[in-house]
Amino acid sequence: MTTVRLPLFPLNSVLFPGLVLPLNVFEERYRAMMRELLKTPEEEPRRFAVVAIRDGHEVAPSEPGMPDLTALPQRGPSAGFGTDPLKAFHGVGCVADAATIRERADGSLEVLATGTTRVRLLSLDTSGPFLTAELEELTEEPGDEAGPLAEGVLRAFRQYQKRLAGARERSLSTGSELPDEPAVLSYLVAAAMLLDTPAKQRLLQAPDTASRLRDELKLLRAETAILRSLPSLPASDLTRGPTSLN
Repeated sequence: MTTVRLPLFPLNSVLFPGLVLPLNVFEERYRAMMRELLKTPEEEPRRFAVVAIRDGHEVAPSEPGMPDLTALPQRGPSAGFGTDPLKAFHGVGCVADAATIRERADGSLEVLATGTTRVRLLSLDTSGPFLTAELEELTEEPGDEAGPLAEGVLRAFRQYQKRLAGARERSLSTGSELPDEPAVLSYLVAAAMLLDTPAKQRLLQAPDTASRLRDELKLLRAETAILRSLPSLPASDLTRGPTSLN
């Protein structure tokens, strides 16, 4: 078993390998984390782990007017996550590599990271200025019939995109070609679908690529059927998630 010890960044969302994660970091515990990562030489990866929150909140309790950067109380690295923070997080997350960390004049930081490897959360250390975790790196096994399943998911995802664009009364943006490598496709589709956090988490922790693709195929067909029966949705851009605030 290969284990690694990394800073831990809990979020109310799921990060998948290969996907980009923009962060607006203003809480002191996460600012301290990013300042520590800045000490890593530029030629080396600046890695931290992202896990989805099961309970608790991304932001620690504060005075009215939150997020007032001058009023944030110092409550420690596990603030908002209960007496046993390990139970507040889903057990499988993703390592992120911070390509860009920029500090603003007000002390907050702008971070752009990319998911790399799935990890299982083994234990937490709450003794420092930010959470750190002992993590087991998870290999991505292909499973049975990953190739044919990827072809089916690709077709179903195209139909899903068309129905979603139609429900929102906008044209479908073709963009770049989708990858045909099954594992990469499975992560991209999981990230792109309009699913809640528990559903995305189930896809992240699927035992192998084929299992993830099989679940995605069922979800895509079900969601496309629902979209087919819906009138146009409000004009808000449902497919564009906001930058995570922490």
